[in-house]
Amino acid sequence: MAVSSEVKAFLREDALRRFLSYVKVYTTSDDESGKTPSSEREFDLARQLERELREIGLSDVETDEFCYVYATLPASPGCKGPVISFCAHLDTSGAAPGENVKPVFHRNYDGGVIAFADDPDLRLGPPDSPELSRFVGEDIITASGKTLLGADDKAGVAEIVAGLAALKKFPELRHPEIRVCITPDEEIGGGTAKIRTEKLGKLCYTFDGGEVGEIETECFNAHMAKIKFIGVNVHPGYAKNIMLNAGAIAARYVAALPEWQTPEHTELREGFFHLLKIGGDENEASIQFIIRDFEAETNQKRMVFLKSLADVFMKKYPGLKVEVEIKEQYRNMVEVLNNALAVVEVAQKAIEMSGVKVIRKAIRGGTDGAKLCFMGIPTPNVFAGGLLFHSKREWIPVVALERAAEVFVNICGLWYEKTL
Repeated sequence: MAVSSEVKAFLREDALRRFLSYVKVYTTSDDESGKTPSSEREFDLARQLERELREIGLSDVETDEFCYVYATLPASPGCKGPVISFCAHLDTSGAAPGENVKPVFHRNYDGGVIAFADDPDLRLGPPDSPELSRFVGEDIITASGKTLLGADDKAGVAEIVAGLAALKKFPELRHPEIRVCITPDEEIGGGTAKIRTEKLGKLCYTFDGGEVGEIETECFNAHMAKIKFIGVNVHPGYAKNIMLNAGAIAARYVAALPEWQTPEHTELREGFFHLLKIGGDENEASIQFIIRDFEAETNQKRMVFLKSLADVFMKKYPGLKVEVEIKEQYRNMVEVLNNALAVVEVAQKAIEMSGVKVIRKAIRGGTDGAKLCFMGIPTPNVFAGGLLFHSKREWIPVVALERAAEVFVNICGLWYEKTL
């Protein structure tokens, strides 16, 4: 059943209102803490969401000790469908400041360059993000220039909560039992570290994708590499043939990697090495990479290359010690979703019902859904609507909030009578 104009208006207003509230809450995760949640500040939004879900009328609402927010909406009478889940994450990336976010409206976007009040040198236009051209005449939201916006993934959170509010407000919107989970620490790879899968349904959808219409069923195979260089230090005036400067050698190691296999030079299905951190001194230095590819075998070759390069450097600099530690972060969810086609087909149909063209693409990143897939819960990723995530130029069209919330409602309606 098509969503009525009254429901659409409600979704637009409610999702926007919640989004503007959520982005102002400081929730940047901390990849150095080693805790779950990685930052106590994430609880601020978690507890706000808990209150809102109770106000809407959901049951079994809780924020657990690890900052996961759970809630249940019982099925409409006569439901034949399975229990389904929806996930989004409340943390934001540390790649740009996330405190004191000030959302700014750019009304009736004219297709030109957007300026930022708090950074006169910062600009945003179609050359930076070609998708902007599709939203001429629409209202665009950015931050003010000093921070990211936080649409990744507070847009997804707002769309899910608005959708739940609509299901409660409009009884004609039929749905199966819905279980919601809002996660912490997705941006640092910990979104499912402490998740309780028994609180979820048989299938799930994350709302954590990009532009309007996207559905993602394939993601990177992902690994994290930490490499430590232990050198030999001595007074620089007497260092000839003695000093092994760990910091300088670490820099040379990075420079020895193929530049064409970095994010700046790759697209579509091309993988990469991405330097996240480099630091140290003459005695000890460390570097940190993420390694990404859609093909596990190709990623394995990158890991072998890093270890082989470490061996070369130790032979080149006798006495140097190089320690390489590599850990898997997530796998390509297509391995699971190719065997769960009904879950994907429902999402595609739900997008079409909202009047949006379906965009099937492989995500050049990962989501909580990638890990949930391998926990036995098929979980494709649906658009949240924002673009240029993790940057001060991050933006989202207001219409995306409405469309994604409508897709949420449509997914629920389709599963009301459908069985797995």
